[in-house]
Amino acid sequence: MNDRPKHIAHLDLDCFFVSVERIKDPSLRGKPVAVGGSPQGRGVVASASYEARAFGVRSAMSAARALKLCPQLIMVRGRHHEYGEYSDRLHERLMQLAPVVERASIDEFYFDLTGCEGLYNNDLPGFIRSLKDIVLKELSLPCSIALATGKTLAKIAVGTVKPSGVCIVPPGEEKAFLAPLPVGVIPGVGAKTEARLHSRGIRTVADLQGLSREQATALLGMHGNWLLDVAQGGGSDELVTHWVRKSISREETFSRDLQRKDDLEGEMFTLVEDVCSTLRAKGWNTGTVQVKVRYQDFATHSTARTIEPTNDDTVVFRTARELLHGLHDGRPVRLIGVHLSNFSAGEQLTLQFSERDGNREKMLKAVDDLRAKFGDAVIHVGNA
Repeated sequence: MNDRPKHIAHLDLDCFFVSVERIKDPSLRGKPVAVGGSPQGRGVVASASYEARAFGVRSAMSAARALKLCPQLIMVRGRHHEYGEYSDRLHERLMQLAPVVERASIDEFYFDLTGCEGLYNNDLPGFIRSLKDIVLKELSLPCSIALATGKTLAKIAVGTVKPSGVCIVPPGEEKAFLAPLPVGVIPGVGAKTEARLHSRGIRTVADLQGLSREQATALLGMHGNWLLDVAQGGGSDELVTHWVRKSISREETFSRDLQRKDDLEGEMFTLVEDVCSTLRAKGWNTGTVQVKVRYQDFATHSTARTIEPTNDDTVVFRTARELLHGLHDGRPVRLIGVHLSNFSAGEQLTLQFSERDGNREKMLKAVDDLRAKFGDAVIHVGNA
Protein backbone atom coordinates (compact mmCIF):
# COMPACT_ATOMS: atom_id res chain seq x y z
CA MET A 1 0.00 0.00 0.00
CA ASN A 2 2.87 2.41 0.77
CA ASP A 3 4.13 2.03 -2.82
CA ARG A 4 0.86 3.24 -4.28
CA PRO A 5 1.44 6.55 -6.11
CA LYS A 6 -0.18 9.64 -4.74
CA HIS A 7 -2.59 11.80 -6.72
CA ILE A 8 -2.06 15.44 -5.84
CA ALA A 9 -3.60 18.32 -7.76
CA HIS A 10 -2.59 21.96 -7.90
CA LEU A 11 -5.19 24.60 -8.77
CA ASP A 12 -3.96 28.06 -9.72
CA LEU A 13 -6.45 30.88 -10.31
CA ASP A 14 -5.52 32.76 -13.49
CA CYS A 15 -4.67 36.49 -12.92
CA PHE A 16 -6.95 36.22 -9.89
CA PHE A 17 -7.33 39.88 -8.92
CA VAL A 18 -8.13 40.87 -12.50
CA SER A 19 -10.63 38.01 -12.77
CA VAL A 20 -12.54 39.28 -9.73
CA GLU A 21 -12.57 42.81 -11.11
CA ARG A 22 -14.00 41.47 -14.38
CA ILE A 23 -16.81 39.79 -12.45
CA LYS A 24 -17.67 43.19 -10.99
CA ASP A 25 -17.23 45.00 -14.30
CA PRO A 26 -17.73 42.75 -17.36
CA SER A 27 -16.65 45.58 -19.70
CA LEU A 28 -13.05 44.80 -18.65
CA ARG A 29 -13.13 41.37 -20.30
CA GLY A 30 -10.82 40.94 -23.26
CA LYS A 31 -8.97 44.18 -22.51
CA PRO A 32 -5.50 44.78 -21.06
CA VAL A 33 -6.15 45.31 -17.34
CA ALA A 34 -3.90 45.66 -14.31
CA VAL A 35 -4.82 45.85 -10.63
CA GLY A 36 -2.55 48.10 -8.64
CA GLY A 37 -1.68 51.58 -7.50
CA SER A 38 -2.17 54.97 -9.09
CA PRO A 39 -1.17 55.11 -12.77
CA GLN A 40 -0.13 58.77 -12.32
CA GLY A 41 2.66 58.02 -9.88
CA ARG A 42 4.55 55.35 -8.04
CA GLY A 43 1.88 52.67 -7.83
CA VAL A 44 2.85 49.06 -8.45
CA VAL A 45 1.08 46.39 -10.51
CA ALA A 46 -0.31 43.61 -8.29
CA SER A 47 -1.92 41.55 -11.06
CA ALA A 48 -2.03 41.84 -14.86
CA SER A 49 -4.35 40.23 -17.40
CA TYR A 50 -2.88 38.10 -20.15
CA GLU A 51 -3.80 40.80 -22.65
CA ALA A 52 -1.57 43.17 -20.65
CA ARG A 53 1.20 40.59 -20.26
CA ALA A 54 1.42 40.38 -24.04
CA PHE A 55 2.84 43.93 -23.90
CA GLY A 56 5.35 42.99 -21.19
CA VAL A 57 3.32 44.16 -18.18
CA ARG A 58 4.16 42.09 -15.11
CA SER A 59 3.40 41.98 -11.38
CA ALA A 60 5.63 44.19 -9.19
CA MET A 61 6.26 46.52 -12.14
CA SER A 62 5.63 50.22 -11.57
CA ALA A 63 2.32 51.46 -12.92
CA ALA A 64 4.15 54.19 -14.83
CA ARG A 65 6.34 51.61 -16.59
CA ALA A 66 3.30 49.42 -17.33
CA LEU A 67 1.51 52.33 -19.02
CA LYS A 68 4.54 53.06 -21.17
CA LEU A 69 4.59 49.46 -22.37
CA CYS A 70 0.82 49.37 -22.87
CA PRO A 71 -0.73 52.86 -23.30
CA GLN A 72 -4.24 51.38 -23.52
CA LEU A 73 -3.81 49.61 -20.17
CA ILE A 74 -6.76 49.97 -17.78
CA MET A 75 -5.54 50.39 -14.19
CA VAL A 76 -7.96 49.35 -11.43
CA ARG A 77 -7.60 49.98 -7.71
CA GLY A 78 -7.89 46.66 -5.89
CA ARG A 79 -10.70 45.53 -3.59
CA HIS A 80 -8.64 43.24 -1.41
CA HIS A 81 -11.37 42.16 0.97
CA GLU A 82 -13.38 40.85 -1.99
CA TYR A 83 -10.43 38.81 -3.24
CA GLY A 84 -10.26 37.13 0.16
CA GLU A 85 -13.97 36.36 0.04
CA TYR A 86 -13.67 34.65 -3.35
CA SER A 87 -10.66 32.67 -2.13
CA ASP A 88 -12.62 31.53 0.93
CA ARG A 89 -15.55 30.41 -1.22
CA LEU A 90 -13.29 28.34 -3.45
CA HIS A 91 -11.58 26.79 -0.44
CA GLU A 92 -14.94 25.76 1.01
CA ARG A 93 -15.99 24.24 -2.32
CA LEU A 94 -12.78 22.25 -2.65
CA MET A 95 -13.25 20.92 0.87
CA GLN A 96 -16.53 19.40 -0.35
CA LEU A 97 -14.75 17.58 -3.17
CA ALA A 98 -11.44 16.40 -1.69
CA PRO A 99 -10.54 14.99 1.75
CA VAL A 100 -7.33 17.01 2.16
CA VAL A 101 -6.97 20.59 0.88
CA GLU A 102 -4.05 22.99 1.36
CA ARG A 103 -4.43 26.70 0.65
CA ALA A 104 -0.91 27.69 -0.36
CA SER A 105 -1.86 31.33 -0.96
CA ILE A 106 -4.91 33.43 -1.75
CA ASP A 107 -5.01 32.05 -5.32
CA GLU A 108 -3.28 28.65 -5.11
CA PHE A 109 -4.58 25.37 -3.69
CA TYR A 110 -3.35 21.80 -3.44
CA PHE A 111 -5.64 18.84 -2.81
CA ASP A 112 -4.85 15.16 -2.27
CA LEU A 113 -7.10 12.73 -4.13
CA THR A 114 -5.15 9.60 -3.19
CA GLY A 115 -7.62 6.80 -2.48
CA CYS A 116 -10.53 8.75 -3.98
CA GLU A 117 -10.47 7.03 -7.35
CA GLY A 118 -13.68 5.14 -6.64
CA LEU A 119 -15.52 8.35 -5.78
CA TYR A 120 -14.90 9.67 -9.27
CA ASN A 121 -15.57 6.54 -11.37
CA ASN A 122 -11.87 5.66 -11.37
CA ASP A 123 -11.30 8.64 -13.64
CA LEU A 124 -9.39 11.28 -11.69
CA PRO A 125 -8.21 13.02 -14.89
CA GLY A 126 -11.85 13.38 -15.93
CA PHE A 127 -12.73 14.83 -12.54
CA ILE A 128 -9.88 17.35 -12.79
CA ARG A 129 -11.14 18.51 -16.18
CA SER A 130 -14.68 18.87 -14.85
CA LEU A 131 -13.44 20.77 -11.79
CA LYS A 132 -12.05 23.54 -13.97
CA ASP A 133 -15.53 23.95 -15.42
CA ILE A 134 -17.12 23.85 -11.95
CA VAL A 135 -14.93 26.71 -10.71
CA LEU A 136 -15.74 28.76 -13.80
CA LYS A 137 -19.48 28.06 -13.61
CA GLU A 138 -19.98 28.52 -9.86
CA LEU A 139 -17.48 31.30 -9.13
CA SER A 140 -16.86 32.78 -12.60
CA LEU A 141 -13.12 32.34 -12.02
CA PRO A 142 -10.83 30.93 -14.72
CA CYS A 143 -8.19 28.56 -13.39
CA SER A 144 -5.55 26.06 -14.43
CA ILE A 145 -5.21 22.63 -12.77
CA ALA A 146 -2.58 19.89 -12.87
CA LEU A 147 -2.68 16.36 -11.46
CA ALA A 148 0.57 14.59 -10.61
CA THR A 149 2.21 12.35 -8.01
CA GLY A 150 3.55 15.20 -5.86
CA LYS A 151 3.11 18.86 -4.97
CA THR A 152 6.24 20.16 -6.64
CA LEU A 153 5.55 18.30 -9.86
CA ALA A 154 1.93 19.50 -9.89
CA LYS A 155 3.06 23.11 -9.46
CA ILE A 156 5.52 22.81 -12.34
CA ALA A 157 2.90 21.11 -14.50
CA VAL A 158 0.25 23.77 -13.96
CA GLY A 159 2.68 26.41 -15.18
CA THR A 160 2.89 24.67 -18.55
CA VAL A 161 -0.84 25.02 -19.29
CA LYS A 162 -1.72 28.52 -18.05
CA PRO A 163 -4.09 30.13 -18.69
CA SER A 164 -7.21 27.98 -18.32
CA GLY A 165 -5.52 24.67 -18.98
CA VAL A 166 -5.41 21.16 -17.53
CA CYS A 167 -2.32 18.96 -17.30
CA ILE A 168 -2.22 15.32 -16.23
CA VAL A 169 1.14 13.67 -15.45
CA PRO A 170 0.45 9.92 -15.10
CA PRO A 171 2.44 7.91 -12.55
CA GLY A 172 5.65 6.63 -14.09
CA GLU A 173 5.90 9.43 -16.64
CA GLU A 174 7.31 12.11 -14.36
CA LYS A 175 10.87 12.15 -15.77
CA ALA A 176 9.69 12.11 -19.37
CA PHE A 177 7.32 14.99 -18.74
CA LEU A 178 9.98 17.12 -17.05
CA ALA A 179 12.88 16.35 -19.39
CA PRO A 180 12.23 18.89 -22.19
CA LEU A 181 11.32 21.76 -19.87
CA PRO A 182 13.79 24.59 -19.17
CA VAL A 183 15.58 24.13 -15.87
CA GLY A 184 14.19 27.47 -14.66
CA VAL A 185 10.70 25.97 -14.19
CA ILE A 186 11.84 24.19 -11.04
CA PRO A 187 10.78 26.11 -7.90
CA GLY A 188 13.89 27.37 -6.16
CA VAL A 189 15.87 27.96 -9.35
CA GLY A 190 16.26 31.71 -9.28
CA ALA A 191 18.16 33.91 -11.70
CA LYS A 192 21.56 33.27 -10.09
CA THR A 193 21.11 29.50 -9.87
CA GLU A 194 19.81 29.36 -13.44
CA ALA A 195 22.80 31.36 -14.69
CA ARG A 196 25.18 29.02 -12.88
CA LEU A 197 23.49 25.97 -14.36
CA HIS A 198 23.57 27.50 -17.84
CA SER A 199 27.29 28.19 -17.46
CA ARG A 200 27.77 24.45 -17.02
CA GLY A 201 25.65 23.62 -20.06
CA ILE A 202 22.58 22.64 -18.01
CA ARG A 203 19.64 24.28 -19.75
CA THR A 204 16.87 21.70 -19.61
CA VAL A 205 15.64 19.41 -16.86
CA ALA A 206 16.97 16.52 -18.96
CA ASP A 207 20.46 18.01 -18.58
CA LEU A 208 19.96 18.11 -14.83
CA GLN A 209 18.66 14.54 -14.81
CA GLY A 210 21.95 13.48 -16.40
CA LEU A 211 24.02 14.61 -13.41
CA SER A 212 25.15 12.21 -10.74
CA ARG A 213 24.29 12.88 -7.12
CA GLU A 214 27.91 13.85 -6.49
CA GLN A 215 27.99 16.26 -9.43
CA ALA A 216 24.79 18.01 -8.38
CA THR A 217 26.01 18.41 -4.80
CA ALA A 218 29.42 19.65 -5.91
CA LEU A 219 27.76 22.25 -8.13
CA LEU A 220 25.10 23.60 -5.76
CA GLY A 221 25.57 21.92 -2.39
CA MET A 222 22.52 20.40 -0.69
CA HIS A 223 20.30 22.58 -2.88
CA GLY A 224 21.68 20.70 -5.88
CA ASN A 225 20.72 17.45 -4.20
CA TRP A 226 17.14 18.68 -3.82
CA LEU A 227 16.99 19.97 -7.41
CA LEU A 228 18.10 16.56 -8.65
CA ASP A 229 15.28 14.91 -6.68
CA VAL A 230 12.75 17.26 -8.28
CA ALA A 231 14.22 16.67 -11.74
CA GLN A 232 13.64 12.94 -11.22
CA GLY A 233 9.98 13.61 -10.41
CA GLY A 234 10.31 13.82 -6.63
CA GLY A 235 9.75 16.64 -4.17
CA SER A 236 7.18 17.24 -1.46
CA ASP A 237 3.97 15.22 -1.36
CA GLU A 238 2.68 16.29 2.09
CA LEU A 239 -0.11 18.84 2.32
CA VAL A 240 -0.37 21.46 5.05
CA THR A 241 -4.03 21.83 5.92
CA HIS A 242 -3.80 24.46 8.67
CA TRP A 243 -3.64 27.81 6.89
CA VAL A 244 -4.15 30.91 8.98
CA ARG A 245 -3.92 34.42 7.67
CA LYS A 246 -1.67 36.16 10.17
CA SER A 247 -2.11 39.73 9.02
CA ILE A 248 -4.11 42.10 6.83
CA SER A 249 -2.39 45.16 5.41
CA ARG A 250 -2.82 47.92 2.85
CA GLU A 251 -0.32 50.44 1.59
CA GLU A 252 -0.54 53.41 -0.73
CA THR A 253 2.31 54.96 -2.70
CA PHE A 254 1.35 58.50 -3.61
CA SER A 255 1.60 60.01 -7.09
CA ARG A 256 3.21 63.01 -5.38
CA ASP A 257 4.76 63.30 -1.94
CA LEU A 258 2.36 64.39 0.80
CA GLN A 259 3.35 66.55 3.71
CA ARG A 260 0.20 68.09 5.21
CA LYS A 261 -1.26 66.27 8.19
CA ASP A 262 -4.81 66.44 6.83
CA ASP A 263 -3.79 64.86 3.52
CA LEU A 264 -2.00 62.02 5.27
CA GLU A 265 -4.94 61.41 7.60
CA GLY A 266 -7.33 61.26 4.65
CA GLU A 267 -5.22 58.61 2.93
CA MET A 268 -4.89 56.64 6.17
CA PHE A 269 -8.64 56.67 6.65
CA THR A 270 -9.18 55.11 3.21
CA LEU A 271 -6.69 52.33 4.03
CA VAL A 272 -8.36 51.67 7.39
CA GLU A 273 -11.78 51.36 5.73
CA ASP A 274 -10.38 48.68 3.44
CA VAL A 275 -8.69 46.54 6.09
CA CYS A 276 -11.64 46.80 8.50
CA SER A 277 -14.05 45.67 5.79
CA THR A 278 -11.85 42.62 5.31
CA LEU A 279 -11.87 41.97 9.06
CA ARG A 280 -15.65 42.06 9.28
CA ALA A 281 -16.06 39.85 6.21
CA LYS A 282 -14.06 37.18 8.04
CA GLY A 283 -15.73 37.69 11.41
CA TRP A 284 -12.44 38.74 12.99
CA ASN A 285 -11.25 41.43 15.39
CA THR A 286 -7.76 42.87 15.43
CA GLY A 287 -5.69 43.31 18.57
CA THR A 288 -2.66 45.06 17.02
CA VAL A 289 -2.47 48.06 14.69
CA GLN A 290 0.80 48.93 12.94
CA VAL A 291 1.47 52.00 10.80
CA LYS A 292 4.30 52.44 8.29
CA VAL A 293 5.67 55.66 6.80
CA ARG A 294 8.17 55.90 3.94
CA TYR A 295 9.77 59.28 3.30
CA GLN A 296 10.98 60.94 0.12
CA ASP A 297 14.48 59.50 0.61
CA PHE A 298 13.03 55.95 1.05
CA ALA A 299 13.76 55.93 4.79
CA THR A 300 11.02 53.71 6.26
CA HIS A 301 9.73 53.69 9.83
CA SER A 302 6.91 51.79 11.55
CA THR A 303 5.33 51.53 14.96
CA ALA A 304 2.55 49.42 16.47
CA ARG A 305 0.12 49.42 19.36
CA THR A 306 -1.95 46.72 21.08
CA ILE A 307 -5.63 47.62 21.45
CA GLU A 308 -8.84 46.06 22.70
CA PRO A 309 -9.99 43.62 19.99
CA THR A 310 -12.19 45.42 17.43
CA ASN A 311 -13.11 45.61 13.77
CA ASP A 312 -14.61 49.10 13.92
CA ASP A 313 -13.26 51.63 11.40
CA THR A 314 -13.45 54.51 13.86
CA VAL A 315 -11.50 52.78 16.63
CA VAL A 316 -8.81 51.45 14.31
CA PHE A 317 -8.46 54.82 12.58
CA ARG A 318 -8.16 56.66 15.89
CA THR A 319 -5.24 54.40 16.81
CA ALA A 320 -3.67 54.58 13.34
CA ARG A 321 -3.92 58.38 13.34
CA GLU A 322 -2.11 58.66 16.68
CA LEU A 323 0.62 56.30 15.46
CA LEU A 324 0.94 58.29 12.24
CA HIS A 325 1.35 61.54 14.15
CA GLY A 326 4.05 59.93 16.27
CA LEU A 327 5.96 58.77 13.19
CA HIS A 328 5.63 61.77 10.90
CA ASP A 329 8.39 64.30 11.48
CA GLY A 330 7.14 66.82 8.93
CA ARG A 331 9.14 65.58 5.94
CA PRO A 332 7.42 64.76 2.60
CA VAL A 333 5.97 61.22 2.61
CA ARG A 334 5.84 58.91 -0.44
CA LEU A 335 4.03 55.93 1.17
CA ILE A 336 1.93 55.06 4.19
CA GLY A 337 0.52 51.71 5.24
CA VAL A 338 -1.60 50.09 7.93
CA HIS A 339 -1.07 46.52 9.10
CA LEU A 340 -3.48 44.59 11.34
CA SER A 341 -2.58 41.41 13.22
CA ASN A 342 -3.21 39.47 16.45
CA PHE A 343 -6.65 38.36 15.30
CA SER A 344 -9.46 36.89 17.35
CA ALA A 345 -12.89 35.61 16.37
CA GLY A 346 -16.23 36.47 17.89
CA GLU A 347 -18.56 39.37 18.43
CA GLN A 348 -17.52 42.99 18.35
CA LEU A 349 -15.61 43.61 21.59
CA THR A 350 -15.05 47.35 21.33
CA LEU A 351 -15.64 48.98 24.72
CA GLN A 352 -15.53 52.60 23.67
CA PHE A 353 -19.26 52.78 22.89
CA SER A 354 -22.19 52.83 25.24
CA GLU A 355 -25.21 50.53 25.16
CA ARG A 356 -27.15 53.02 23.05
CA ASP A 357 -24.71 52.17 20.25
CA GLY A 358 -25.81 48.55 20.21
CA ASN A 359 -26.88 48.86 16.58
CA ARG A 360 -23.40 49.89 15.46
CA GLU A 361 -22.46 46.39 14.35
CA LYS A 362 -25.56 46.28 12.13
CA MET A 363 -24.67 49.69 10.76
CA LEU A 364 -21.15 48.55 9.86
CA LYS A 365 -22.58 45.47 8.15
CA ALA A 366 -24.86 47.73 6.10
CA VAL A 367 -21.88 49.90 5.18
CA ASP A 368 -19.97 46.83 3.97
CA ASP A 369 -22.94 45.68 1.91
CA LEU A 370 -23.23 49.08 0.24
CA ARG A 371 -19.52 49.19 -0.54
CA ALA A 372 -19.65 45.70 -2.03
CA LYS A 373 -22.56 46.67 -4.29
CA PHE A 374 -21.68 50.23 -5.31
CA GLY A 375 -17.95 50.59 -4.61
CA ASP A 376 -15.81 51.66 -1.67
CA ALA A 377 -16.37 55.39 -2.22
CA VAL A 378 -20.17 55.26 -1.91
CA ILE A 379 -20.20 55.61 1.89
CA HIS A 380 -17.78 56.27 4.74
CA VAL A 381 -17.92 55.82 8.49
CA GLY A 382 -17.24 58.97 10.50
CA ASN A 383 -13.61 59.28 11.56
CA ALA A 384 -14.01 61.54 14.55
